[in-house]
Amino acid sequence: MAQFEVSPLDSFHRQLGAKMVPFGGWEMPVSYQAGTLDEHMACRNDAVVFDVSHLGTVRVEGADAIDRLQWAFTNDLHKVAPGRAQYTHLLDEADASVLDDIIVWWVGDDVFDVMPNASNTDRVRSAIGGTETTRDRAVLAVQGPRAKERLAGVFAAAAEVGRFRVEELDWHGARCVVAGTGYTGEAGVEIAVPVEAAGDLWSAVVSCGVMPAGLGARDTLRLEAGLPLHGHELGRGITSLQAGLGWVVAWGKDEFRGREVLAAERERGVARLLRGIATEGRRPPRSDCAVLHHGAHIGTVTSGNFSPVLEHGIALAFLPPDVADGDAVTVDVRGSALPGRIVPLPFVAKK
Repeated sequence: MAQFEVSPLDSFHRQLGAKMVPFGGWEMPVSYQAGTLDEHMACRNDAVVFDVSHLGTVRVEGADAIDRLQWAFTNDLHKVAPGRAQYTHLLDEADASVLDDIIVWWVGDDVFDVMPNASNTDRVRSAIGGTETTRDRAVLAVQGPRAKERLAGVFAAAAEVGRFRVEELDWHGARCVVAGTGYTGEAGVEIAVPVEAAGDLWSAVVSCGVMPAGLGARDTLRLEAGLPLHGHELGRGITSLQAGLGWVVAWGKDEFRGREVLAAERERGVARLLRGIATEGRRPPRSDCAVLHHGAHIGTVTSGNFSPVLEHGIALAFLPPDVADGDAVTVDVRGSALPGRIVPLPFVAKK
């Protein structure tokens, strides 16, 4: 029987009746008793808390820390400063595939917390060095339009952390790192709290009216927001440019891993581009479904689901770059034709 890592909050999830599933080598809650739909809508209309302790953390520090990260990642940390967060990519040197998409929390002058995806921590650490601290902390993501309002009742300083800001804060004697980041398209913060205080903080957040939410809602929320998922819209054979994330590449830097290969793709133009598809009716398109245009196969769905906000199916797919917004397409769902059209991303935009 496969052995999975468990979150420091595992017992709390089980007490709440969470449905637990394997994910990235961890056993994590996919939903609670309310169900994914209610959890999704609570995040869009109020506030939820996710346990995202399965995400990696690699602490990189020292006088050469910024130089190591500048070489390893596509974005330019000199665009920001200590106390800020930045989204970036780690590329394969041979073909410029996105090996991982990462948030860097610039905690102090020469101190960085690099946050890889769950299954990619070892790969990222091999590229940048540093010390893995994943098992020393839990990470709570409090998200939604009322997230900060509700959080203010139990952790006021964390509620004040701005978008893509990073602060070290004290919560009842526990030293936390708080960042104004998330993966839902909503406002909120992510709190890295020491393991010994994690349960108390989780309970406090839930007690102030924040609904626990699982990975199922996190996935439908990120899909509505048009955010890529590694292993679907990013990964082997997929470059930052194909994923429509050219803004994460700092061409003004002297060097970074994979730069030469990526620059060659930019020069010749991408052969495919990540696009959004809105389908008719409530039946959801799914990963690996074929996308057809005028009867010809033009691509494959990378992520698809029912949108609780829009009340119809939505999907992401890599398609030829000349396919235009508004073009009619068909998604083949197990031999059944599901009509759709190309739409701009995100599917659900926040005002």
